[in-house]
Amino acid sequence: QVQLVESGGGLVQAGGSLRLSCAASRRIFSINVMGWYRQAPGKQRELVASITPGGTTNYADSVKDRFTISTDNAKNTGFLQMNSLKPEDTAVYYCSTVFGGGVRYWGQGTQVTVSS
Repeated sequence: QVQLVESGGGLVQAGGSLRLSCAASRRIFSINVMGWYRQAPGKQRELVASITPGGTTNYADSVKDRFTISTDNAKNTGFLQMNSLKPEDTAVYYCSTVFGGGVRYWGQGTQVTVSS
């Protein structure tokens, strides 16, 4: 099993920045893909960004050039640096990974609210 705990969310004005963290209970991001997802009210959960153990990143078009995903494998922690935030970025953000024979794990989520 693996536990994931997100932190770093909050209220920020449009144009501002936040850095989300995802702490894992075991060494995981050096061997499995980590993803950041978000879910806005009334909408489906969507993939925002992902990073492979080799460092290859992928971003949703809506966040490209504004968000940066990274990991610190020594600390079993993943990050999502979010710059130039927009009101439409408002959502609950979750980190996720797959472990133990294909089981997907999720954190509890952290709220990001961007005011206009």
